[in-house]
Amino acid sequence: MVDVVLGGFFGDEGKGKVVEYLAKNADIVVRCTGGSNTGNSITINDKKYTLRMIPVAILNSNVTAVIGNGVAVDPKILVNEMNLLKNNGYSIDNLKISEKAHIIMPYHIKIDILQEELRGNDKIGTTLCGVGPANSDKANRFGIRVQDFIATRFAKMARRNIEDKNKYLALYEKEGLESDKVIEEYTEYAKQIAPYVCDTVNFLNDAVKQNKRIICEGSQAALLDIDLGTYPYVTSSDTTIGGILNGTGLNHKQLGEIYGVVKAYSSRDGEGPFLTEEIDNEELANKIRELGREYGSITKRPRRCGWLDLNALKYAVQINGITALALNHLDVVGKLKTIKLCVAYKYDGKVTTKFSSNPSYLAKCEPIYEEFEGNFEDVLEADAREDLCEQAQRYLNRIEEVVGIPVKFIGIGSENENILFK
Repeated sequence: MVDVVLGGFFGDEGKGKVVEYLAKNADIVVRCTGGSNTGNSITINDKKYTLRMIPVAILNSNVTAVIGNGVAVDPKILVNEMNLLKNNGYSIDNLKISEKAHIIMPYHIKIDILQEELRGNDKIGTTLCGVGPANSDKANRFGIRVQDFIATRFAKMARRNIEDKNKYLALYEKEGLESDKVIEEYTEYAKQIAPYVCDTVNFLNDAVKQNKRIICEGSQAALLDIDLGTYPYVTSSDTTIGGILNGTGLNHKQLGEIYGVVKAYSSRDGEGPFLTEEIDNEELANKIRELGREYGSITKRPRRCGWLDLNALKYAVQINGITALALNHLDVVGKLKTIKLCVAYKYDGKVTTKFSSNPSYLAKCEPIYEEFEGNFEDVLEADAREDLCEQAQRYLNRIEEVVGIPVKFIGIGSENENILFK
């Protein structure tokens, strides 16, 4: 059985919480897409850390944690995380890294910073982690895969690429990189990574044949997909169901449940259209931000906050084949006096429920809201959905009614165990 966990909007929805719940009964958890531009937070010895490369499921020794071929791997960050886990008493013997994944090199990060600088007022809000330029090299067939990285040919490939990128950087009077220094440093990372590298495509398909339970963990979310999201304000990879398949080598016939993770409100880190952003009431937006701790896990930027957009959610359900929802932060909206749900748009004077990722279309849309009573009772006291107050029940029921699929997970607090499963 292969279940999938995907973000429904702009990322930061709490996918890790759902993955951790499902991982309790899983054999394998796979990180399928993205790169060092995303992260899941964990607490080790009372200190909070963010894992940007390794699936958090690594902490469960009964689960094999896989970095799939669709992930852009920053070896420096990966090795740091491996050492962090080992130094805190965790085994990483259950880690597997795809030989087909592409490597983020230092020149990718330099170019990422330069390109965002060149955009000026048209910046897209990239995390500056080098993921976009690494994926560009992948498409241009100049990329260095993990299988190259751990082989003797790495030095030759890296030297060629560094010389090429230095010429580009020089055009904008930016300092280049020293080939020998980079190759020496990254060869050491390769030695540490090499024991965990394997053909994860065959590993995962063999696991399916053995009836192992696999959880596929997506990165970012539907509206950040490079093809189907709000381009150009997107990430540089496929963050929808297609990315799960491409990033693992699994096929659609092997999939079971596809969980779409959203929050009981919405947020966005970075630039781009966000129709339901609360821009008229700064005090309310700040309250949601503080209650939900809405600051980028990588960028640390304050996220833009607003209301749940059911038109956009139906779009995410449609393009991903989502079978059930996981809704986090019910406790946050429950502390508000009034909650809004966007159920339609006004476009050119007419009411529509059509969502399009075209920014020009969205610029002409005005959200139409339904309002719900907040002031929920202490949702942390609930042991099941049926224990929630009437206001919370009405809110959840309306989401299911409009979107047409069930809410199976309900996040009711900040801790991983604060979750209800239907």
